[in-house]
Amino acid sequence: MSLIPPPGIAATAPPVVEQSAARRLRVRLQSEILKPENIGYFRQIAKYLMHTEVHTFAFSVAANVILSFFPFVVLMLTLTRQVFRSQGMYEVVLQVLRSYLPAGQDFIIRSVVALTPHRGMRIFSLAMLLVSSTGVFVPLEVALNHVWGFTTNRKYLANQAVSLALVTCCGLLALVSVAVTAQNQWWLLALFGSKTNLLFRAFGFLVMKLFAFITSIAMFFVIYWLLPNGKVSARAVLPAAVVTGFVWEMSKYLYILALHWLDFQEAYGPFALSVTLMFWAFLSGLLLLGGAQFAVLRARRVSASHI
Repeated sequence: MSLIPPPGIAATAPPVVEQSAARRLRVRLQSEILKPENIGYFRQIAKYLMHTEVHTFAFSVAANVILSFFPFVVLMLTLTRQVFRSQGMYEVVLQVLRSYLPAGQDFIIRSVVALTPHRGMRIFSLAMLLVSSTGVFVPLEVALNHVWGFTTNRKYLANQAVSLALVTCCGLLALVSVAVTAQNQWWLLALFGSKTNLLFRAFGFLVMKLFAFITSIAMFFVIYWLLPNGKVSARAVLPAAVVTGFVWEMSKYLYILALHWLDFQEAYGPFALSVTLMFWAFLSGLLLLGGAQFAVLRARRVSASHI
């Protein structure tokens, strides 16, 4: 799958994502979040997040996310380079890493790029991803069941099957997002003529962020909708997935700013990067569970209004 335009064929102009559209989306999300009833939700969510078991679930999820993160990235780079043979998709994966990692971007990218060509590492990454994904979704299922009031958890084999399905679904969502982003960047390159062009870099970054944001919302939605062991309305969890995706995106920048005061390097020395990623995964787990609680509170309000 090549994203380089064939010689002699005129490139068509890309659909450019306007900044005004992104601004309108941001304003709409902010107005939704700041509604009075949602402010009341946030108080209840903050109280819920203070529970000990919530922190236990979040720490368990964080540990397994760290274990599965590097295998997932290695497999993404392998698929884009070896299977799809697309340099554009390969570069988009690296762009997403550089944009979404809170620290150590260059070191991590150099490491995964160096590991990807080794066949043994690719096989190990696939096996490790299958094992660690269970560790991510088992505590998440238990936590979401508690949030929704479901009293029965899935059996072991059923949970394995659901975990594998969710990992596959999230991987496909990520691949589709990378492919669409790469295609749009190819159009932008044909339009502006050079990757060093300031407009290409600005619009390319905007396109990458937009599709990555949509993908994160889709992943939150799939987890909220399919992981609990009970019937959950898609309409109930969609607004929670949108709000959680927006808050997660904003929280990343706040976390990066807070790293200056946290000073993990002084406290942990050579382990500072691991602690930084672990703590970010823990905060992301709390945000995910908080979003689930928001979905439940909102669903109860809608149900009460109907009654």
